[in-house]
Amino acid sequence: MSPVLAGVLQLLALIVALGLSYRPLGDHMARVYSSEKHYKPEKWIYKAIGANPNTEMRWPAYLRGVLAFSAVSVLFLYLLQRVQGSLPGSLGFVSIDPDQAFNTAASFVANTNWQSYYGEQAMGHVVQTGGLAVQNFVSAAVGIAVAVALVRGFARSRTGELGNFWADLVRGTVRVLLPISVIGALVLVACGAIQNFSGIHEVGQFAGGSQQWNGGAVASQEVIKELGTNGGGYFNANSSHPFENPNGLSNLFEIYLILVIPFALTRTFGRMVGSIRQGYAILGTMAAVWLGFTALMMWTEFAHHGPAFDLAGGAMEGKETRFGIGGSSIFAVATTLTSTGAVNSFHSSYTGFGGGITMLGMQLGEIAPGGVGSGLYGMLIMAVIAVFIAGLMVGRTPEYLGKKIGTREIKFAACYILITPALVLCFTAVAMALPTPADSMTNSGAHGFSEILYAYTSGANNNGSAFAGLNADTQWFNTTIGIVMFLGRFLPMVFVLALAGSLAEQTPVPETAGTLRTEKPLFTGLLVGTILIITGLTYFPALALGPLAEGLAA
Repeated sequence: MSPVLAGVLQLLALIVALGLSYRPLGDHMARVYSSEKHYKPEKWIYKAIGANPNTEMRWPAYLRGVLAFSAVSVLFLYLLQRVQGSLPGSLGFVSIDPDQAFNTAASFVANTNWQSYYGEQAMGHVVQTGGLAVQNFVSAAVGIAVAVALVRGFARSRTGELGNFWADLVRGTVRVLLPISVIGALVLVACGAIQNFSGIHEVGQFAGGSQQWNGGAVASQEVIKELGTNGGGYFNANSSHPFENPNGLSNLFEIYLILVIPFALTRTFGRMVGSIRQGYAILGTMAAVWLGFTALMMWTEFAHHGPAFDLAGGAMEGKETRFGIGGSSIFAVATTLTSTGAVNSFHSSYTGFGGGITMLGMQLGEIAPGGVGSGLYGMLIMAVIAVFIAGLMVGRTPEYLGKKIGTREIKFAACYILITPALVLCFTAVAMALPTPADSMTNSGAHGFSEILYAYTSGANNNGSAFAGLNADTQWFNTTIGIVMFLGRFLPMVFVLALAGSLAEQTPVPETAGTLRTEKPLFTGLLVGTILIITGLTYFPALALGPLAEGLAA
């Protein structure tokens, strides 16, 4: 079988698996976030944290819950790392330095999971399972909760109430993420991923030293890392490590985990707003972008440029032979079009255009299908922008799902889409202007610029993958990327929840003959165009200096 055919068949199998999961999972999540019933374990949690799950919140109260919970999480995870050397199960590792502890705490709470450390050489079992793995669950649940709050803003009228953050957080963790993770961990163990609490042991010797490995609860952390679009690896090699991702079957399963909730949330959206076809329109937009990027990535990586490429079957540098170009390309697109950041190949070694595709995927806002929750609310913000543009073209007040998009709403949406580019471009410019950050680049020229642009793009968009080659374990990068990750996660949430509150207060507008039919393919095309144009206008100059310049010079 040719490598190209193998890659296409993997893609088709993935599409079938996602299609089979779409309806049942989407409907299940709609029931979870619409139910008034509380399970007994959930009641115990509410009692422990002193929350009343039946109290409705307006958007400022909902936002305070998000920020308070996240602030406590950052503090807890920071302190856990700082005292690691005194904890049992630390495997003899010392406590983490302040700048790296801050970076890691901000990273995992912000659902970014950027890592400037070697996982198997820095973090013991307690920090891995009691700190990082816990944040993989709750940070993902926070993202879904904010998306559901925005959906309620569209679905409700003449009220500013968006639900209860604590109830949404607990339900998302207990009823959605935990059950799937238990089943998924068993699948990964069956595929060969490890799951233990063994210590460090020697596995081989070589001239001048020996090779050592430590075990860990890898399978259970791997499944929520992908399912929650987190991305932090137990080992430095991340999902290219055989303990995390043993073979082609586990690789395809991990890609499925990355995509299944973000895609299924469009069904949840359709259910909650009372129009399945509206959910299909958003799904169609996400799928069109994802399939387009995947096809483009596979084409550019399979393209042969000389005898070495012919013999290898394509651009195999930096890719695992057990995954091949097809499995690596599908994974790379899935992880950068979502906020996952897990990697099974070396993005820096992709072709110039291939590296640019991974970067552009993040710069789109990771909305195709995006992170758990963040992909849906990012796409709905883009839908608001699209109907506003359509309204300008026909001279009509824009409406979406029966809600008028007025000055207030468009200001919230505009602020949302400007935050991330501002963080990425400003911090990249400063890093390139100062002498010290540039010393961390392994490469010079366009590729070196791409290393820094990718780092801040990854941080601000809460992705967490790295172009590699960049030594990010410095005080400058640990501090600035930590700030970028935190601001890139929570500042947009402010405007998402403010928009949700504004929409929920409105009285529904009756549909007329002049109303834009947002469930039609025409709107899907308009939405795809809006996404590409806005992103292109924002990032094209920076991309032209980095991956485009490198690709054209190849």
